[in-house]
Amino acid sequence: MIVIDWGTSNFRAFLVDTASGDVLDSRRSASGLRALSQSEFPHYCASQTDDWREGGRVPIYLAGMVGSARGWHEAPQLELPVTAADLANNVVAAPGLDNVWIVPGVKQVMPEHVDVMRGEEVQAFGALALAGTDSGDCCLPGTHSKWARLDAGRMVEFTTVMTGELYHAVRFHTLPGEPARDESPFDEAAFRLGISRAGRPGGVMHALFEARSRHLYAGLEAGQVGSFLSGVLIGEEVRAMREARPGLDTVRLIGAASLRESYTIALDSAGIRIEAIDSDRATLAGVAAIAARHGQR
Repeated sequence: MIVIDWGTSNFRAFLVDTASGDVLDSRRSASGLRALSQSEFPHYCASQTDDWREGGRVPIYLAGMVGSARGWHEAPQLELPVTAADLANNVVAAPGLDNVWIVPGVKQVMPEHVDVMRGEEVQAFGALALAGTDSGDCCLPGTHSKWARLDAGRMVEFTTVMTGELYHAVRFHTLPGEPARDESPFDEAAFRLGISRAGRPGGVMHALFEARSRHLYAGLEAGQVGSFLSGVLIGEEVRAMREARPGLDTVRLIGAASLRESYTIALDSAGIRIEAIDSDRATLAGVAAIAARHGQR
């Protein structure tokens, strides 16, 4: 089968041997939703996968924002609790190509909590399958970080935290972020200093402004400001989730190695045990579980 993780910024396609789970080939590009008009999706997908498809006999499963109203074709967002079988039972045929299926997302709509997710639910189910368990907490860092809880094979709750997007906004569009406009290497000391400010008097709004005051008067170098801001925001994310889930002691941290580095430091600082899982592996395992159930319908 072919697995495609198609988000706002990136396109990732994998040709997978369903018997062994091995990746036989892969393709990546920056042709995410932002780069394409709606009419271009089937043509671009075909251009990237036709030589893998054996005349359409090899099915394609798509996950991510490709199933949103801004993507190729809108797939439903299922109300929690949700199982992998529920996702399989609600895949949607993508118009314009045969044997192409879009995996639905999930939503949580209650008076006290309203939230939506597309793509990360697949990774969460896949991560637990790889870990050989059907219950646990997952942290999926990114532009909009997700914290999901699964119990007995069902996703029962999740929370979205705008850490990545807020970091970008603060760095490029505020006075405290001004020294961090240029790219600088990750500075662990500055990052840990930022983590230490999470939960302190004045809250996260004051902690973010400290990037400016510490740059002016406390030795925070221009090249350290970005890491400090990241530490404040990721530290606040972890602190808030730890407060919301008092029993949280272990998380599956799902993401690329570059993203996992900073989250590992923040989670370890909070005393949370980490099981790291590569995001591509999680996506492939999750889609494989959904595709197997879809094939049994």
